[in-house]
This record gives sequence, structure tokens and C-alpha cells, in this order.
Amino acid sequence: MTTFLLMCWEFFKAGLFAVGGGLATLPFLKAMSNSYGWFTIQDLSTMIAVSESTPGPIGINMATYVGNHMFGFIGGLAATASLVAPSIIVVCIIARMLEKFRDSKVVKGIFEGLRPAVVGFIIAAALSIYISALTQADVYQASGSLLDLFRWKAVALFAVLLALYKWKSSLHPIVIISIAAVCGILFSF
Repeated sequence: MTTFLLMCWEFFKAGLFAVGGGLATLPFLKAMSNSYGWFTIQDLSTMIAVSESTPGPIGINMATYVGNHMFGFIGGLAATASLVAPSIIVVCIIARMLEKFRDSKVVKGIFEGLRPAVVGFIIAAALSIYISALTQADVYQASGSLLDLFRWKAVALFAVLLALYKWKSSLHPIVIISIAAVCGILFSF
């Protein structure tokens, strides 16, 4: 029971402090992975790929996945509710106070300070995901060869899709995600 409550608490904290949306939950998810081992960074990378190609934010998808993985349907429901509850509470409180503090310099200052912190957390988490997706430290450590450090197929696919997206910026992200999924299937990523 304590692990169940701990899981709910961790997702509640992620929901409470993940200012900025789904990607802002990445640092909290990474910390959960490191602290509790409920999922690996590779699982997180996979969930990000799934979340970006299906409806729903990353945090909610990950909460549902972890809760379901650990405690079945009830766990998935509890973890998801734990992640969403702070947003509902905060929105209700803010809605009641918005008129009163809309022009407050303090409130504006708080949000001005939060923006760079959120960006920093997102970038740090994104770098961890990139490293996890594009490198294979375990193979490199075993062989000692620098050539074994990178997942070359993944690096090549990343470079090609990044160039394609930069070259054809009007291309919808669903097309890029679909191409990546097909390549992953065809080339056994």
C-alpha cells in the first residue's frame, strides 16, 4: 500500500509543479525513474514516442502506463488522477482570484521567473532522452570502441528527419512521426 500511495504522491507532485504542460513533466518522470526504478529511461523514451504519436499529454500517458504496470487498472486510474488533480485544484483557485490579481506585478514577476526555469528543465530532460535514444553506453563500455557508442541507425534517421523537417517546414509533424514509425519497423530499431 505504501508504494501505491508513494506513486500517487509522486505523480501529484509532478502535476503540481510541472508548470508549462506535458513536456514540463519530463524532469519529474526522469527523477521517478532514477529514484524508484518504476520504469527505465528507455521506457520513458518509448512513452514519449508513443505520446507524441497518440492523443494525450506525455505526463498523463506515462502516469497511466506506470500506474497500470504497477497496480493494474486501478493503479493507472489513481496515478492519472493524481497527476491531474493539482491542475484542477490550481485552476479553480486561480479562476477565483484572477480578476483580483490580473495586473499584479508580483504575479507577472512570478511567471517571468518561472519561464526560464521551465525551459531549463525541459532542455535537461530532452538531452537525457536524446542521449538515451541515440547512444548505447552499455555496448560502448563493453567494447571500448567509440564506434559502438552511437546507435547509428537512430542517428541517421534523426539527421534525415531533422533535415527533412527543416527543409520542408510546412510538413505536418504527423508525417514525420509516421515516417519514423515505419522506419523503426522496417529497419528494426
